[in-house]
Amino acid sequence: MYAALLSLWGNVADFNPGCSHWRLKPGVSIPALQEFTVCFSLKFEDVTSSPWTAFMYRHPDVQYAELGFGGKQGLLVVWLFGTEWTTAEMRLHVSQWHSLCLTWTHTKDRPALYIDGELVEITAAHNVETPSITPSCRKLAPNGTLTLGASHFLVDGNIKIIPFTTLLGKLSQFRLWGREQEVTSLKCAEGDLVKWEPDNWDSRICAVPSDPSLQCEWSFYKLRLMFVIMRFDGNKTELYKARDIAHKWLRKVLPSSMYLPRVSVFEVLRSSSEESDVKTSPEDGLVRWAPSSDRFHCLVHINVIPPLDVATVQTEMYTDLRKPYTCPGGQLQLWADPASIHITPVESFTATTTSPPDVVTSPVTTTLPITTTSTTTSTSTSAATTTSSTAGPTGVSELYFEVRVNVSITGSYDPEQIISTWLNSSLPDDMMIVLDLQMLPQERKESCVFRVQCTMSLSETHEMEELIRALLLMPYDNGSISIETQDIQISRIWNALDVIEMIVSLLKNQSTLNYKELATVLNKLEDILNLSVVTPNLGQALINIISDILESDSDLLPFTNTILNITEAVGDTMVGYEGSSTLVAPAIALSVVDVVPGQFNSLTFGVKSHRVGTTPEIFINRYPLNGTVAFISLPSVLQHSFPQHSSNQSPPRVTFQFFGIPMLFKTSQKGAILNTFVVSASVTNASSPIKDLDEDVKVTLQHLIPNTDASRTPLDPVNEQILTIITYVGCGVSSLFLGITVLTYTAFEKLRRDYPSQILINLSLALLGLNLVFLVNSWLSSWGIYGLCVAAASMLHYFLLASFTWMGLEAVNMYFALVKVFNVYVPSYILKFCALGWGLPLAICILVLIVNREAYGSHLYTDAQPSLEPLDNSDNFCWLQDDVTFYVSVVAYAALIFLFNIAVFVVVLIQIRHMQTNSPAGTRSGLMHDLKGVASLTLLLGLTWTVGFFTWGPARIVLLYLFSGLNSLQGLFIFLFHCLMKENVRRQWRIHLCFGRFRLEEHSEWSNSASVGVVAKPKSNPPRASVPSVRSVKSSSTDSTSASSDSSQRESSCKRPNLGFFVNSLAIPRAQRSPSGTGAAPHQRGMNPTPGWRNHLLQQEQR
Repeated sequence: MYAALLSLWGNVADFNPGCSHWRLKPGVSIPALQEFTVCFSLKFEDVTSSPWTAFMYRHPDVQYAELGFGGKQGLLVVWLFGTEWTTAEMRLHVSQWHSLCLTWTHTKDRPALYIDGELVEITAAHNVETPSITPSCRKLAPNGTLTLGASHFLVDGNIKIIPFTTLLGKLSQFRLWGREQEVTSLKCAEGDLVKWEPDNWDSRICAVPSDPSLQCEWSFYKLRLMFVIMRFDGNKTELYKARDIAHKWLRKVLPSSMYLPRVSVFEVLRSSSEESDVKTSPEDGLVRWAPSSDRFHCLVHINVIPPLDVATVQTEMYTDLRKPYTCPGGQLQLWADPASIHITPVESFTATTTSPPDVVTSPVTTTLPITTTSTTTSTSTSAATTTSSTAGPTGVSELYFEVRVNVSITGSYDPEQIISTWLNSSLPDDMMIVLDLQMLPQERKESCVFRVQCTMSLSETHEMEELIRALLLMPYDNGSISIETQDIQISRIWNALDVIEMIVSLLKNQSTLNYKELATVLNKLEDILNLSVVTPNLGQALINIISDILESDSDLLPFTNTILNITEAVGDTMVGYEGSSTLVAPAIALSVVDVVPGQFNSLTFGVKSHRVGTTPEIFINRYPLNGTVAFISLPSVLQHSFPQHSSNQSPPRVTFQFFGIPMLFKTSQKGAILNTFVVSASVTNASSPIKDLDEDVKVTLQHLIPNTDASRTPLDPVNEQILTIITYVGCGVSSLFLGITVLTYTAFEKLRRDYPSQILINLSLALLGLNLVFLVNSWLSSWGIYGLCVAAASMLHYFLLASFTWMGLEAVNMYFALVKVFNVYVPSYILKFCALGWGLPLAICILVLIVNREAYGSHLYTDAQPSLEPLDNSDNFCWLQDDVTFYVSVVAYAALIFLFNIAVFVVVLIQIRHMQTNSPAGTRSGLMHDLKGVASLTLLLGLTWTVGFFTWGPARIVLLYLFSGLNSLQGLFIFLFHCLMKENVRRQWRIHLCFGRFRLEEHSEWSNSASVGVVAKPKSNPPRASVPSVRSVKSSSTDSTSASSDSSQRESSCKRPNLGFFVNSLAIPRAQRSPSGTGAAPHQRGMNPTPGWRNHLLQQEQR
């Protein structure tokens, strides 16, 4: 195992009674330091108040603790230059790994202690040992002794452990740096002075166990090794060829999650000492005794994405690098020396490439012109170096250029070989790397194309181009072959991140892309996929761009297939994740799941609560919940299509895609629209075609517009805009006049004494609430607060049902007044009506919330600031989202009420017609009066709402205009018929609100009787008909009352439901007579002596 051979990462020092301490090997010396950083990991097995020591560094000459860390009396202690610094509390927990760091610099008067990345306050304690070093000379003493797990002192230069100071716990990852720096950047980096490696520590008799609970995930590694290339064709391996071979080898044997920002290869000479080395394996001997020209050292920078545990990375890389590599053609074989493999976690990658310490290298001096066209280069070396790299997510700024060049070559040569040699000698290795050289067919001259990677960029791209041009124009002559450059074409190749930045900038500045721009952007995205390694970060950037394109106003129909191919390619080629990965953007989501053959059961993908401007919520292998807008389930039978025992084939992968913009899939067919989001699943690397499955693939999609019947499908934009304006204007006007109506009837007590007036007040209040909630609904929805939207939707539902209910109660009151002919006593008549009118809708709304709490809501939400703008956006409307709830609690409820109202309406008209037929000649009203009465009844009973049941078919648009106009203005019509056109209301206005000649003096109570304003003529009293009535104990000035001719008789009154609010509109004649004949007192005129309303309506009014 690599960790057991070359590294201690993943292993710990377990201190116990059988293992008291580790010590730093004498060969590892610590220099004098004016600043330092120490980091280590600590895990207690038991916390005690007895003294303990994690580590101690002793001054070689003075007997005090130069540097150390431990604890006593329940506090943490830091020793520096003989001074103790203590914490206020322990802050370390048992059986839990903690990361601790100490930093100090000579410019500060105290050390800094960090526990798990947080700075801990420490204070100076009493000095037990007085330091002999003055503050001005403070410097960590060199060549001291260092122990882990216990304190020590020196006796004749030998380490003696101080009893009872042993740490009861585990310590790991002890590292020392000769500088003070940010500790977070050193979390898993190796130290530069003291390292966590076996050749640094003497563990004595202690075992070195591993501890899986100690994990340190890191991305940056430096690999050093030596390899040999064995050729079977007898040719010599040039340095630049060795670099290419090494790069291909590393890319082949290392996992795809490990990226290679830099690969440097050094040609070395065999030293005499190496010839005496004795190796235990044939491969080791082969490497050591290979010809010097085929032996190379390699320095590699590796970026692991996502970060993995250091010990895991070291073990995996060591195992992979031991495998021999044979080139595809079989002409050569590459072996790595296992003893030379060193994998070190580093803080970051340096900008320059340095050769290994065992390489003999002479100085290389290169003079490079910037603005001139000539270059003088002198090189003297016994060891060469060359580097290569691949683009990776390291953040290194590199330029790429594509160069086409025509040259004339003099002498006997192999064109490709001589041009390759010329390019590698002309372009400096420390700045430029030649990649992908290809020869082009030309007559009379040689032509080639290659790429140049510039690892050290100048201030401007143009300057780098001119430098490449100047270097290639220099004459080349090696004594036997000369090369003259005739034509050079240089163009920059943008790397993936540069291209993505430009596309993002373009989409940010333009909301619409034309056909040419959109084609260019998509072509660039395809190039990125073809030339780059798709990591999760790069994949997310690509998905974000696709989302921005989908949300733009561009015409996407010609590019639908291209966009689908790009998103599918992102999922198919993505690497650098474990098990699964999900990429989400506002308009699109993509999930990739790697399948383990033999362990596949079923797989589900769902999207919940997709809202405009926010990223959708994705869940894997969870059944759909309320709010799921798209769901797909793959059956377990799919496992038969996956390879079961194939090690050579790539593992199968399932890619799910979700598109939140249906406009991508719009058709050229006029009027056809997609009413759902789109979800898909694809399988790659399957062993057989997926078809004829025994189980179904289940797909669930939620309609964007829940009800798709003809009455609820969208209109064309013009008519929708007009209807929206009509509705909002009508509701605003109705709200104003309903408020006036309610205010009038509540302010004037004489107007609200009868039942019809009180029912009218409640109906007006319900309609007023309905109109007001409707007007603010879209604005409340635009806040994007789900609870607020539910409240708005439930209030709208409540006032709509309350309005329907009070319209029904109006019909019930009419039925009692005109149709019911038997004595009926209804106590607390209005109170019971209020309980029904307001309580029944409330019960229905509460029941809806209990049965289906997701029934209320809005189709879409936005994060925009609240405004009054989105009034014409039907998506921004809080209402019932469940079809069943809508049809049961709204449609069915309204249908029942309006069926009853229509029946009552017909019966009332028949009854009134019968009364008019039986009335004396000359008292019948005209046609206009009858039409006015019918219109009043129609609006009062809400029969105009029944138009909504017929808004389908060819006349749908006309009926919608009729429906919107009549119902949005219902409040205005109520004001006209029951305030403006009613005599007693106008009289109250003139009495209380007018001045001057328009003001009326307040009359006695009889003047408020519901009469048509004509003067009654005395006539003989016909025989009184006995008519049953609905009785009440409450009196009303608008009711007909009867009194006995006997002045001593006790006065009594009967309160009945009446039709006074529409009788005047119908101009039905009524009688006015005295209770005892023509000699009635003046105050009794206009009062109906008949207790029943049927007889009252049958009386004729005298003109």
